[in-house]
Amino acid sequence: MDALLTSFIATLFAEFGDKTQLLVAALAAGYRRPVAILVALALAAAVSAVIAAFAGIAVHGMITPRAATLLAALALLYAGAAGLWRAKQPTAMSPGKMPVLVVAFICVLAAEMGDKTQFLTFAFAARFDSFALAAIGSTAGVIVANVPAAALGASYATSVPLKPVRIAIAAMFLLFGAITALSALRLI
Repeated sequence: MDALLTSFIATLFAEFGDKTQLLVAALAAGYRRPVAILVALALAAAVSAVIAAFAGIAVHGMITPRAATLLAALALLYAGAAGLWRAKQPTAMSPGKMPVLVVAFICVLAAEMGDKTQFLTFAFAARFDSFALAAIGSTAGVIVANVPAAALGASYATSVPLKPVRIAIAAMFLLFGAITALSALRLI
C-alpha cells in the first residue's frame, strides 16, 4: 500500500506546472474535447507508468534496500530540481485529420517518457518492490493532476498561479529527497 499512496502523491504533485499538464491544457484549448483528451492521457500515463514500474521491479532484485531508498531519494531530488525550471507553454493545437485520441495519446506519451513522474514511478517500484501498486498510483496521480488542465483549457495557465505552486512543490521534493537520502545513509 505504501507504493500506491507514495506514487500517487508524488506524481500528483510532480505534474503541477509540468509540461504534460500544459500540453493537456493546450490540447483542450484546441480540440475542445476534454473527456477524449483525459482518456488519451489515462492510456498514455498507464503505458508510461507500466514501463517505469517494470524497470523498477527489474532493478529491485539487483540492489540492496538501502540503495533502493537512495534511488527514491534521488528521484525526489530530481523532481525538485526539475520543478524549479519553468516548462514552456505550448500553443493551442488545432484539430487536424487525426482523431483527438490518437494525437493526445502520442503527444502525452512523448511528454511523459523520461519525465520526472516516470523516474519517480521507477524509483518507488524499486523501493517498495511493487509493480502494480506503483504503476496504478502513478497513473492515478497523473490523471487527477491533469483534470483541471483539461477542464480549463487555455485559461488554465492564467487561472492557476503555476509559478509559486511549482516552486513550493519543488522545495517540498528537495526537502523530502534530502531527508530520505540522509535517512538512507543513516545520518539522521
